Amino acid sequence: MKGETHLSTLFLAMRRLRAPLITLITIYAVSVLGLTLVPGNDGDGISFFHAFYFISYTATTIGFGEIPETFTDEQRLWVLICIYMAVIGWAYTLGSLFALLQDKTFQDAVFTERFTRVVSRMTEPFYLIAGYGETGRLVVRALDRMGVRAVVLETDARRVGEVDLHNHYADIPVLGADASNPSHLRMAGLGKPNCRGVLALTNDDHANLAIAISARLLAPKTPALCRAESIEVGANMASFGTRHIINPYEKFAEYLAQALHAPNSYHLLTWLTGQPGATVTRHRDPPIGKWVLCGYGDFGRILVEAFDQEDVPVTIIDREPGEQDGHRHVRGDGTGAAVLERANIQHAVGIVASTGDDMDNLSIVMTARELNPDLFVILRMNHYTNHELFEAFEADVTVVPSQIIANECLAVVTTPLLEPFLKEIHDREDEWSQKLLERLTGRFGWDAPHVWSVRLNLREAPALYKRLMNDQEEITIGQLLRSPHNRNAPLDAEAVYLQRDDDDHLIDPSPSTRLRPGDELLMVGMRPSRHAFSLTLDNEHSLTYVLTGNELPGGVIWEWFARRSRQNGH
Repeated sequence: MKGETHLSTLFLAMRRLRAPLITLITIYAVSVLGLTLVPGNDGDGISFFHAFYFISYTATTIGFGEIPETFTDEQRLWVLICIYMAVIGWAYTLGSLFALLQDKTFQDAVFTERFTRVVSRMTEPFYLIAGYGETGRLVVRALDRMGVRAVVLETDARRVGEVDLHNHYADIPVLGADASNPSHLRMAGLGKPNCRGVLALTNDDHANLAIAISARLLAPKTPALCRAESIEVGANMASFGTRHIINPYEKFAEYLAQALHAPNSYHLLTWLTGQPGATVTRHRDPPIGKWVLCGYGDFGRILVEAFDQEDVPVTIIDREPGEQDGHRHVRGDGTGAAVLERANIQHAVGIVASTGDDMDNLSIVMTARELNPDLFVILRMNHYTNHELFEAFEADVTVVPSQIIANECLAVVTTPLLEPFLKEIHDREDEWSQKLLERLTGRFGWDAPHVWSVRLNLREAPALYKRLMNDQEEITIGQLLRSPHNRNAPLDAEAVYLQRDDDDHLIDPSPSTRLRPGDELLMVGMRPSRHAFSLTLDNEHSLTYVLTGNELPGGVIWEWFARRSRQNGH
């Protein structure tokens, strides 16, 4: 692919410059031939070599002088003609060259060749991001902060130019191309061993479906995470084995249902899946009572199903309400007080503004708050450009599809063990979640923590794995959660989930839990503690110090003496 791109760029340049180059070659050929034919002082023309030498340095405007002897008037007249022919030829050639450099097709070819070359040279693991809209931008920024490389495909030229303006720590290779084209996915690294996954995050469901199919056929072992706002497209993706399908509306409806019957579990979920460093504000819990929903589109239908699941009565406001399966409905858009009053907004406990128009949604909730100041407000934001208006209103919950998808993608991509842990939370009593939430936020605060997983194997934890395989001593979680620089200082981290190959999984394991080779831990804590914990697992010296307080000698020679001393019983 790289060689084909290079050749196509070269052939395009040669094809566009073919006529100017032929013109220049002809001019210089005629000029050299003329100098060999025009008679000099001895009656004969100069040699071909001297003619070619003279025309060559004259073409570069250097002008050493007349060689090998002074020219005759006839020769000087011919040289004047040659000079002006060369000026015309170079003007024609340079004009064609500048036109080529400004040609969009040639620029795209050069950019594609450069992109392909950069991707082919990448050796570190990376994720292929299809779509650099609001969701893609959030995902790329978060991956970049975690030190994970990304490769981006985006059809919008304006968004392609924005990638370099966002001050990423690492260079982000980006190509302005249609990600639904399999050849573009190949150029972006699909199928490379270090491509860890494909994230289809465009706002076109059919493009995301095409990306999912391409990933399934061209790289079946590479996981694909796909955005799908249509239930039908999501079902189609699932039919051929797409591993992760993210519908932001279904995901929010799931969160809402959980918040209605288990608010502490919901707050624990949002705290764990928040972007590291962002403050998660605990707002009031959605009340149980009568609700009003404005906008019965795809999002509205999913939310009504969530309300029905929790036996919460809801009144629907829509311009064309149609059949609502027995729900009370009011015809209108909800932006006026009269329609809201017909929906008994004064006696409702909450309202959902779920239309596809941001200004209509703001108008609905502002009018509703005037009629009922105590309403719990769920506000849908369709375009992030309006975020300042939504922040100024201060709704109880603002639904931002791009953030929902980004958080879900990051949770799946960076911490695969988080998904089964969240399922365990969903099955637990809300009182259990409340105790865990209070303990974790009491220790780490309400800023979203760093959440990571580590498997105790030779690749991810070589020092600990060797010790677990060779020694008979028990090593517990609590023993490892100490600073490798001062073992008396505990790390700001906790293990909240332990997964084992024999399905003996432990949720919120105690510090006294004994570890086994192959265990996988889900960790929660602060960023410095994550690095310190990794050092303990990787380095034999740090691990020995944390476990025993003894410091191993450094260097090969000193370690050899230490082993000899232990063998001799000293």
